[in-house]
Amino acid sequence: MAKDIGIHGNLFGGILMAWLDESAAAFATEFCCTPNMVTVRVGELIFKKPLKSGQHVRIYGQVARLGRTSVTLDLEARKYSVYNAEETVVCTTSFTFVRIDDDGTPTPIGESVRRRFENA
Repeated sequence: MAKDIGIHGNLFGGILMAWLDESAAAFATEFCCTPNMVTVRVGELIFKKPLKSGQHVRIYGQVARLGRTSVTLDLEARKYSVYNAEETVVCTTSFTFVRIDDDGTPTPIGESVRRRFENA
């Protein structure tokens, strides 16, 4: 949207960061089989290429580390060409999420999740 684009025609980095956080949160809740995951850390964001208005972006993630109450995801945003399916990395980062209970206290991630991660 026009409000998300700066004077050089590039997507604002903060908008991309919000998209990364939202995508990572969806991934973390699905992977950990609970909706009770919150962002506790964002790693260094490295912006490699600009995203222009009208370009498609794809966000990829993988589990880098599974702790007792947390999961760390490595993320990559890629510009996608609908003309030739070429993808170009535009941003890399990591996010760490913690599973919490109803009071906001960290709580262990389920053992079935841990077994699945160890066997992957």
